[in-house]
Parts: sequence; C-alpha cells; structure tokens
Amino acid sequence: MSRQRVYQITTRKGFPDPVATLAMGNVWRAEDVEKWIAEHRQAIDD
Repeated sequence: MSRQRVYQITTRKGFPDPVATLAMGNVWRAEDVEKWIAEHRQAIDD
C-alpha cells in the first residue's frame, strides 16, 4: 500500500485517533485499527 493511500485512509472521518505522534509518523493501537477495518472493509476497497 502506498504512503499516499495510507494517508487517505488514516485521515478519513471516523478513523481512530493515533495514540502517539513520533518523528517518523503517527502510531495507532492495532486493535483500534483492526476494529475499524472490520467495520469499514468495503469502503476501503472502493
């Protein structure tokens, strides 16, 4: 997945907020992201 596509997904309304922001970028809890994916899988594929 490209960096641009990750940005598009992570900036969508409703995507979990990052738990930390490091110099290399944002950090999310895996369980928060996995739950979001399960709820929005079809929308991601579009």
